[in-house]
Amino acid sequence: MDQESFETLTLSEEMIGDARAFITEGLIIQLHKYNGNPIGLQMPPHVDLAVAHTEPGVRGDSSSGSVTKPATLETGLEIRVPLFIKEGEKVKVSTETKEFAGRA
Repeated sequence: MDQESFETLTLSEEMIGDARAFITEGLIIQLHKYNGNPIGLQMPPHVDLAVAHTEPGVRGDSSSGSVTKPATLETGLEIRVPLFIKEGEKVKVSTETKEFAGRA
């Protein structure tokens, strides 16, 4: 929805592409238009997403050199997060690298 005119626009799957892994309800993205028609979108550098599933970090894991663990986010995106991150927490994810960028 356009934040100024409140016009609702429909984007094709091709236009959204890999950005689907970052889009949540209420996220504001920049939409590029040509002659009034949407032609592409630009994501913010970071988005905040909730951790839907991750295994608990086990004390002593960091000594083996493994300081991250896999996590599935609310959009289905899978990233590696530090051991201290728990399910339900919000994390900041880089939209360019698809990597953990901190706690939200």
